[in-house]
Amino acid sequence: MVKNELMKYSCPLGKAMSALGSKWKPIIVLVIKDRKLRFGELAVRINVISRKVLTDQLREMESDGLVIRQEFKELPPRVEYSLTEKGLALLPILYLLEEWEAKYHDYNPEKEKN
Repeated sequence: MVKNELMKYSCPLGKAMSALGSKWKPIIVLVIKDRKLRFGELAVRINVISRKVLTDQLREMESDGLVIRQEFKELPPRVEYSLTEKGLALLPILYLLEEWEAKYHDYNPEKEKN
């Protein structure tokens, strides 16, 4: 069994980390937290991610129930992404991670030894 598969099924934390287990998924959640965005808008707002990776991440997030992909029958085609209830429930957790990083950004364990 591949390491990711083992982690995905072994415990609740493993399952949660599997759903958010990339550096891009939390960023995508924060970018679409309060509005629907088209793919192109997401690509512009997260301009350091390739379109292929963004597409792959959005597909995985849709499969995991974090985002809704709404397709409109228009020409040119229009697709919008928004968070599901499950995706919105991640926001307080991500905000706590931001606070943790801000608090420990310059953390040095050597200072504790003195």
